[in-house]
Amino acid sequence: MRTLLAGAMAFALSNTPLCALPPDNADPALVPWFKSLRQPGTGAECCSIADCRTAEVRRDSQGYEVKIDHKWHVSAIFWLRVPAERILDEHSNPTGGAVLCYTPEAGILCFIPPPES
Repeated sequence: MRTLLAGAMAFALSNTPLCALPPDNADPALVPWFKSLRQPGTGAECCSIADCRTAEVRRDSQGYEVKIDHKWHVSAIFWLRVPAERILDEHSNPTGGAVLCYTPEAGILCFIPPPES
């Protein structure tokens, strides 16, 4: 019975979206905006402020790259290319910077370029 229960719990957790902790300086007033973000193509939530946060970004002729650091990975810092199909054209971005919705398990869910892009 314990094995069956453990297997059922593992299955349930594997089908649950995993979210990181919100940033220390998260502005509660932005929660509705973050929750309104939808994944391009599917319309599914980008999650919420829990794994969507401002990110360091650089742009080149091929598009955008975002810095993945200790906010998302405990021991890894690297630049990740943003797939064009994950970019949201969000003109009402109230954060003032680029926003990345990312989990180590799912990768980039959504990316909102900085307002000046």
